[in-house]
Amino acid sequence: MPDTTPLTETRQPIDVILIGGGLANGLLAYRLKQCRPELRLVVLERAAALGGCHTWSFHTTDLTEAQNRWIAPFVAHQWQGYQVRFPEFSRALGIGYNTVTAERFRTVVGSALGAELRTNAVVMEAGSGHVRLQSGEIITAGAVIDGRGYSANAAQIDRFQGFFGQEVRLAAPHGLTRPILMDATVTQLDGFRFLYVLPFAPDILLIEDTSYTESATLDPSRLRKQITQYAEVQGWSIIETLREEQGVLPITLSGRLGAHANLPAIGMRAGLYHPTTGYALPDAVRLADLIAAMPDLNAASLMHLTWSYAGKAWRHRALFRLLNRLLFLAGPSEERYRIMRRFYAMPEALIARFYAADLSAQDTVRLLVGRPPVSVSGALRAIMATGR
Repeated sequence: MPDTTPLTETRQPIDVILIGGGLANGLLAYRLKQCRPELRLVVLERAAALGGCHTWSFHTTDLTEAQNRWIAPFVAHQWQGYQVRFPEFSRALGIGYNTVTAERFRTVVGSALGAELRTNAVVMEAGSGHVRLQSGEIITAGAVIDGRGYSANAAQIDRFQGFFGQEVRLAAPHGLTRPILMDATVTQLDGFRFLYVLPFAPDILLIEDTSYTESATLDPSRLRKQITQYAEVQGWSIIETLREEQGVLPITLSGRLGAHANLPAIGMRAGLYHPTTGYALPDAVRLADLIAAMPDLNAASLMHLTWSYAGKAWRHRALFRLLNRLLFLAGPSEERYRIMRRFYAMPEALIARFYAADLSAQDTVRLLVGRPPVSVSGALRAIMATGR
């Protein structure tokens, strides 16, 4: 039922309202409580609980040492490396990998916010200094930040990364000591397809079937069967499905970034995700640090900071959109895995910088020079496709 707690009767004024209790706003709220405990916050989440049924991961090298320290309470699982598998090629990498579960996210953010978190709070209207809830209540504040998730932008040409995952209990230990970030040895259906496997306990795995595809729709029934088939091939016997998660992430090929509203925005709402992988946590952490360091969190300053950060990230990541065009436009869908297979043969330090979206000029040359793993004519068409 809708939350009707009368915050408008609170004696102390509210400094910042955060709309949405997803990853970006949850991390921002936590960081503000750490660095600016004097601020009065309100986080408005439309669902009954934070975090939904999601898993967020990141590479240790995506963040600075200081950032890894402050986000450590959110990390439910951590490994010292991972592996990738492709036809005729496999590799183990020593880059640290970390996972935040929805359960851990809810616990950490909920404990930090206490009564400043409101669930079942559906926002119907938002301005620079107020929100109106479905209940009719109007809440005013010095600033409002929009973190309600991805909003389609007509100025962008997007494809999609769709995933469906099951956290499962096995009849016997699986034997994995590190994640399988990509197992593309599976049949290539609907585009570049791979299985993503995280070992949470000796007999518990998260297995996700992922495809880079033109379609934004998922077929859970088919994907469940594919996960079961994959487990059987690996010699794993599933005895219980503990939970399921699914989602579709945008993979942008070209276009331009546009502010979707007259509000400061963060996270997926501001286009802040890795253009090729869809990872959103590193940008959320970096922007949380920048906002927490602001001397004055007023609406105008927040608007300038958030959209300036988003614009700079967009311009800096043009190469990734080019790589996305190569992935989707340069050859037949069943051959797309060859692009990623070539990438994973690169030096480990370059791979780490790729995931951190911090490629050097030398990295760019290394990625683009040489015979492409698809037809030359297809690669040229993809490179020349309209986009920025």
